Amino acid sequence: MTDTEEIKQVKGSMPKAIRMAKEMDDDFGQGLAGFYKAIWKDREDGLSMKNKHLMVFAIACSKNNTNSAKKILVKLKKHGATRAEVLDAMMMAAWTGGIQNFTDISTDVLPEMDKLGY
Repeated sequence: MTDTEEIKQVKGSMPKAIRMAKEMDDDFGQGLAGFYKAIWKDREDGLSMKNKHLMVFAIACSKNNTNSAKKILVKLKKHGATRAEVLDAMMMAAWTGGIQNFTDISTDVLPEMDKLGY
């Protein structure tokens, strides 16, 4: 099984970046898929999947990327993140991304959290 096929199985769909890279050049697509696989690999004594998703959630929030933040909330729920952990990540995003980004994203993310049962 190639890295791109493996990523599709793990994620449920092919990430757009990998799909586009593969369209450009198969080796480039495989290389990007390998990079993705290395980042999200479960490593002994490494960050848990929940913590990795909390990190990317905070980054998405700090960059005011609402669509990504909402998608990551679903993954955080699956990995057992608590409301307090998600809110801490949002506060870290406010710290690193600025209050205006926090204000913008919280109006979309907080209602989504309620929908997901946080």
